[in-house]
Amino acid sequence: MSSNTFGKIFSVTTFGESHGPAIGCVIDGCPPGLELDASEFRHDLDRRATGKSRYTSQRREADDVEILSGVYEGKTTGTPIALLIRNVDARSKDYGNIVDSFRPAHADYTYWHKYGIRDPRGGGRSSARETTMRVAAGVVAKKWLAEKHGVRVAGYVAQLGDIVPAGFDPSVVEGNPFFWPHEAQVPELEAYMDALRKSGDSVGARVTVVADGVPPGWGEPIYGKLDGELASALMSINAVKGVQIGDGFAVASLRGTENRDELTMDGFTSNHAGGILGGISSGQPVVASIALKPTSSVLVPGKSLDKHGNAVEVITKGRHDPCVGIRAVPIAEAMVALVLMDQALRHRAQCGDVGPVTPRIA
Repeated sequence: MSSNTFGKIFSVTTFGESHGPAIGCVIDGCPPGLELDASEFRHDLDRRATGKSRYTSQRREADDVEILSGVYEGKTTGTPIALLIRNVDARSKDYGNIVDSFRPAHADYTYWHKYGIRDPRGGGRSSARETTMRVAAGVVAKKWLAEKHGVRVAGYVAQLGDIVPAGFDPSVVEGNPFFWPHEAQVPELEAYMDALRKSGDSVGARVTVVADGVPPGWGEPIYGKLDGELASALMSINAVKGVQIGDGFAVASLRGTENRDELTMDGFTSNHAGGILGGISSGQPVVASIALKPTSSVLVPGKSLDKHGNAVEVITKGRHDPCVGIRAVPIAEAMVALVLMDQALRHRAQCGDVGPVTPRIA
């Protein structure tokens, strides 16, 4: 399978399947001297992990990171960083009934036509289990961005089904299982998700990621646009069907006088553009949102076909998320951080000698 690597200077290659012995990644291009310990991966991997609440899949993986190379005496050496996580709680028998059938809205049918063979155990390579390694690589990017540029990347669930936040308090996002920014609505979400689980169905969601502290100048004018690469990276996440930067599709109904972000020495007057102008960061917060489809693995029977073209009825058993958007928050954060670090290094490589440019908007 091709196209398992993304990034130009800071590049990440992931490997492994949902029910294989392990998953892993190789990070190339990380600058030397960054302090890195296996324990630093724990926080974000726990945020992405299944089995942490009744609102996610009950698969319970330890997600212990093994650093195989690229780190010596606690610091990156500049050589490839190889990370490995063993799979310890795969239940392949749950997929015995779909070995010859295609699950509706899954990658089963398309993988079969592309390769003529597929791994039905948990979706194999198409499983969201692969995103564990993106989150691990994102830990490295987040740390470098914070130390070198003061950049902070944080996300939250901006919509769950037809429910949207009634307020916004970033301090409560990490304190509930939904990454929800309005604490008073958490009981409503709990009741909503409990009813959804009992019905055997699933629901979609929207996740927003904000990167604060990004300096002006990152990104390239045409084929390496910062917003273009963010869109590509975010769209590569399982179940993502839409990406918007800043106001996104809402700008279609705006006039130019409403949409433009006017400049003053005290700051921009708005941020409809999501911190990116002409494919290059403006110094404002970079804002990106993703729309995730409902989980396709549900207990409600659905029509499909088997490999021989016979009509079948599929019920997907096993352990699945009733809303994949909940665990997508740290994944989306990781992809934004990986793109930003790659763009930062590319900017330094070409334009590191440019020096300070005035005026600099606050």
